[in-house]
Amino acid sequence: MTITSLLSAPIGFGTAPLGNMFRAIPEKEAAATVTAAWDQGIRYFDTAPFYGAGLAEIRLGDVLSAYPRDDYVLSTKVGRVILDETEDVSARDLGEKGGLFAHGRPNKVVNDYSADATLRSIEDSLKRLQTDRLDIVWVHDIAQDFYGDEWLSVFESARTGAFRTLTRLRDEGVIKGWGVGVNRVEALELTLDLDEPQPDAFLLAGRYTLLDHDRALQRLLPAAVERQVDIVVGGPYSSGILAGGKHFEYQEASAEIIAKVERIKALTAVHGIGIKAAALQFSLAHPATAAVIPGATKPSRIAEDLAALQETIPAAFWDALREEQLISPLAPVPTN
Repeated sequence: MTITSLLSAPIGFGTAPLGNMFRAIPEKEAAATVTAAWDQGIRYFDTAPFYGAGLAEIRLGDVLSAYPRDDYVLSTKVGRVILDETEDVSARDLGEKGGLFAHGRPNKVVNDYSADATLRSIEDSLKRLQTDRLDIVWVHDIAQDFYGDEWLSVFESARTGAFRTLTRLRDEGVIKGWGVGVNRVEALELTLDLDEPQPDAFLLAGRYTLLDHDRALQRLLPAAVERQVDIVVGGPYSSGILAGGKHFEYQEASAEIIAKVERIKALTAVHGIGIKAAALQFSLAHPATAAVIPGATKPSRIAEDLAALQETIPAAFWDALREEQLISPLAPVPTN
């Protein structure tokens, strides 16, 4: 199975913002955004229990439950179990992502990549999403940004627990595919080296964007092409800085990053294109990439994203980015 065989278009909807990432989003605004995505043809939706301690899944399920289940592709993640009991949200240890979902639900989040926790997580997600099945399941965040020096032991727990459980569920036809969803390339490189049954795809967030792609180009993406493991690019706007926001890597962007974005913006102005178009089309240009899944919290953003995919970008723009060393000379660029 390949992800591309499931998807009707190379763009989906990433629901991390619907978990109240960075800010509290009104229920009506969240519902209107998902509805706008559906009305404008989006048919791939990605979510996770981690996003607001189940909030994003609940909000997504409230809207999608009104539509035929066969008409869309749905992915969620395992690795965190959401409990009914509550906790101090500000005291959560999220590694480098502290405070990311400070406005989410206060339910206790337990990190657990075991086989039993994987099955429980899926069962809980199905309830929150108001559906009877999942298409793709990602093993979430088994990397350095959340677990620091302990990430390899967490990876091993996932390998013997979640990986094997999801392989069995795929082989039994319960899910259509599984993979690993992270913000770092090392865990994906390690997964590709395993002798055990391989995943169907990877969800790589923030590591193949205009602002950060060198490491992914070195080994991961060529190996993914060779092994026919699709890449879904999450965070193509680098946490928002490439779409008019102020965050990079889920934190306030540094002066260095802001300056780099301004240089890219200057070139988009010269060539009469939008920076969103440059960001999305760059991420999709690599042959390993199956789809991009930008997030949104306003209905108007959906139309912007879809228009950005259709925008014609002159070859001279990509040449200028290379000349100014703003993108790697190894990076494929779109050809119109």
